[in-house]
Amino acid sequence: MKTVKKKSAGTHFSMCVQPSFIIGTNNEDGTYNFAPITWVSVTNEKDSDYLLIISMAGTKRTKQNVIRTGMLSVNLVSTDMLELMDYLGTHRAEDGKKDGMAYSVSRGEAVDVPVLDASRWVYECEVAQSVEIGDSVTFFCRIKNIQIDERLACEDTFDIDLTQLDPVIYSGMYHSIGRLLGRIGQLQ
Repeated sequence: MKTVKKKSAGTHFSMCVQPSFIIGTNNEDGTYNFAPITWVSVTNEKDSDYLLIISMAGTKRTKQNVIRTGMLSVNLVSTDMLELMDYLGTHRAEDGKKDGMAYSVSRGEAVDVPVLDASRWVYECEVAQSVEIGDSVTFFCRIKNIQIDERLACEDTFDIDLTQLDPVIYSGMYHSIGRLLGRIGQLQ
């Protein structure tokens, strides 16, 4: 393995490789709201249960809806959904309904939340706990259901070929995944 020479870049570079999701919530009037969020990760709660961790900053309606209802859908963004993600991210709910682009929506199967029909992987979640730091709230969410594209063949969580999901990766710019490199333990 080759040694890489590094230089100190200071703390203003905040590049962090993040999968892209569109969060679905219910507005107070019963309509749906969607917003892209890339601050998403997981943690283990107990045994094999894990929680999605989702952080939202600012005053966006999506954040307020999650605080109010405790429910959300977490829709993985694939490259064919990139224009929708960009549209939803550049239009605020406070400026009016986000209907300048066509997209179809269904309801969750286990949680009463809006789900994007185009998403190949959707988590239906309920908030278990939240932590507020500054203007950010981090939600620890129990996964109540996962909807996956029926064309995906996977046996367990380690059997998922992300190249089939074709997710959008965000690090200040949009990226995609190029190829599958192998499984844990097969590279030695």
